[in-house]
Amino acid sequence: DQKVNIVRAHPGQAEVSENVLKLIAKSEIRESHRNCPKVQDAYSLRCAPQVHGAVRDALRHVEKVITTELNSSTDNPLIFPDEKETISAGNFHGEPIGLVMDYLTAAVSELGSISERRIEQLINPVFNQAPAFLVKNKGLNSGFMIAHVAAASLASENKTQSFPATVDSIPTSAGKEDHVSMGTTAARKCTAVVENTVKIICIELLTAMQAIDFRKPMKAGVGIEPVYKLIRKDVPFMENDAFLHPMFMNVLKKEYEIVKVAEKAVGALK
Repeated sequence: DQKVNIVRAHPGQAEVSENVLKLIAKSEIRESHRNCPKVQDAYSLRCAPQVHGAVRDALRHVEKVITTELNSSTDNPLIFPDEKETISAGNFHGEPIGLVMDYLTAAVSELGSISERRIEQLINPVFNQAPAFLVKNKGLNSGFMIAHVAAASLASENKTQSFPATVDSIPTSAGKEDHVSMGTTAARKCTAVVENTVKIICIELLTAMQAIDFRKPMKAGVGIEPVYKLIRKDVPFMENDAFLHPMFMNVLKKEYEIVKVAEKAVGALK
């Protein structure tokens, strides 16, 4: 209900909510839960717009700072030819980039963290009506148990990378450079966290496709069905245990195509 977003007017939250409503429109799976006995979903489901939305808002701030930096002069000294003046100053200091890289690292790490929690919701029979680990013949098959372990490992690695590099300044150059941004370290850590989080989301997506199969003949939303069909072209339902890595890599290769087929069905997403 968009009234929820009106009373807490963060733009990212409203955008995510609108996207989700478009994607799950006419979902028979959703309708089947209309009068189910569950009063509230877990936070990883119920608060997805708030968390994903906050990440979107963080990205906007990061983009603004980086754009400003790219269009700035960070040399030293600064030369002003019209005034015939040379000024030695501190525009070289990388604090603006260092701080936003740390911010982005934390934001993307949170995206991976909530995605990992939703995988738990999908594979744990305590939370849904599907078989344990989304596989038939449980006991003989471990299903998506190890997939979840991989996602948990990546999420944990993200957490170790999320300590802000900018607070760990080390003085050098005989004390002249006594405070530095550690911006390069922050950017390197951010890159690693982004790569890990993309993998976690791919694991969640493939796990969700397996879960949809256990809800047949009910259909998912108008934006989800074409994504399901796209993935199932190359990645079949996992009847028995199989080597999962090629399946996840197949999903990873389709990351841009996934958005395209969803938008073809529901219109442009925000």
